[in-house]
Amino acid sequence: MRNSTYDDNVFINCPFDKDYKPIFNAILFAIFDCGFVPRCTFEEVDASQIRIEKIYKIISSCRYGIHDISRTELDSKNKLPRFNMPLELGLFLGAKRFGDKRHNKKACLIFDRKPYRYQKFISDISGQDIRGHNSKPKTAIKEVRDWLRGKSKRYPPDGSIIWNRYEEFQKDLLTTCKELQLDSKSPTYGDYLHLITKWLKEVT
Repeated sequence: MRNSTYDDNVFINCPFDKDYKPIFNAILFAIFDCGFVPRCTFEEVDASQIRIEKIYKIISSCRYGIHDISRTELDSKNKLPRFNMPLELGLFLGAKRFGDKRHNKKACLIFDRKPYRYQKFISDISGQDIRGHNSKPKTAIKEVRDWLRGKSKRYPPDGSIIWNRYEEFQKDLLTTCKELQLDSKSPTYGDYLHLITKWLKEVT
């Protein structure tokens, strides 16, 4: 993966469970295909670092952010919702509002399952342009592409083209993993990013 700058980096704040993984993987691919670099807490493994400090560090290095606040269900065990995503969105918006000139330029895409559902549980962000992905990776790719279109140094292909590329990438994944001696069923985050960048470099 190439070295990136502040203006290249896109902070991803989303659920990391298996049900969300198809959307997460699609978003990663779309970010790369639009000429940007995804950043999230998976990229660094340091048991000595407090998680919130890691989040601060990544947010500070990213001009852009994609925040998915769709996971509002109650936990089956504790009967409580998860607030990590709204918290990290708040940190990102706070950095934009109270940071220096560089951070004042931050911009973000906010996802929910449906565009206006958020008003029932986080109405303070009313006025933001919330986008709905309807829990569909194809829709998420289109929305990410359309949002990054005017920010990219190169004009990215249409969302439908990126989706077709993503499907081809998924078909080639098993063969590529075998060539690189990687686990095709559950590659690590770092390996998955490497697989995307390698594939895109070869086909574009």
